[in-house]
Amino acid sequence: MSEPIQSLRKPKNLAHELVDALSERIRDGRLQVGDKLPSEAAIMQQFGVSRTVVREAISHLQAGGAVMTRHGVGTFIMEVDDGASFRLTSEHFATLNDVIAVLELRIGIETEAAALAASRRNEQNLLKMQQALSALSQAIEAGDDAITHDFQFHLEIARASQNKHFVELMTSLGASIIPRARLARVPGAEENLEKLSYLRKVNAEHDSIFQAIRNQDPDAARAAMRTHLSNSKARRRENGV
Repeated sequence: MSEPIQSLRKPKNLAHELVDALSERIRDGRLQVGDKLPSEAAIMQQFGVSRTVVREAISHLQAGGAVMTRHGVGTFIMEVDDGASFRLTSEHFATLNDVIAVLELRIGIETEAAALAASRRNEQNLLKMQQALSALSQAIEAGDDAITHDFQFHLEIARASQNKHFVELMTSLGASIIPRARLARVPGAEENLEKLSYLRKVNAEHDSIFQAIRNQDPDAARAAMRTHLSNSKARRRENGV
């Protein structure tokens, strides 16, 4: 049994430590290609961390191509082929132009996924999207960046498209595609109020996408997703980060 990860000031540091711990097990063969990761609850108990930390760590591993989550089945260790696999790493987010480029990629992918989701979604898809939105709203009001829940909402839209390739591509991109993952936490009350207002606007855009998908309106869903991601581009340019 592993020793619990020691508590640090920032939960994100705990997630990075968990990524390092799991990555070491992959490198030394304790976790091999095709193996299924333990459940979230098992990892929480084994390493002494919260569910949020576990999900953030898994999102980082997904972004690096080390694992792949299969909906309703589990998360599995992947064989990384540096010459053939497409995945995003920290190098792809080094500059403002890099972040803009990824957002342009997302516009190309996610606008059509949203339109397909509006045509093909089922009640279970709507429930999952609504749960992600609810968790996202609660996290925002609690002062969290809510990156994991934000990514989950976009992933559920891909699943609602009923096209596995959208799901696989979104999963391979991982939570690093959420631009504010690059924004540092700020201590000042005024800055935190600005961040809260910003995240509420983001979530209002998410709700517009959800309503269009729920109403089975592909054109509105496509437009709402394009507006959301285009606004994200504008916000990045405005903030210069």
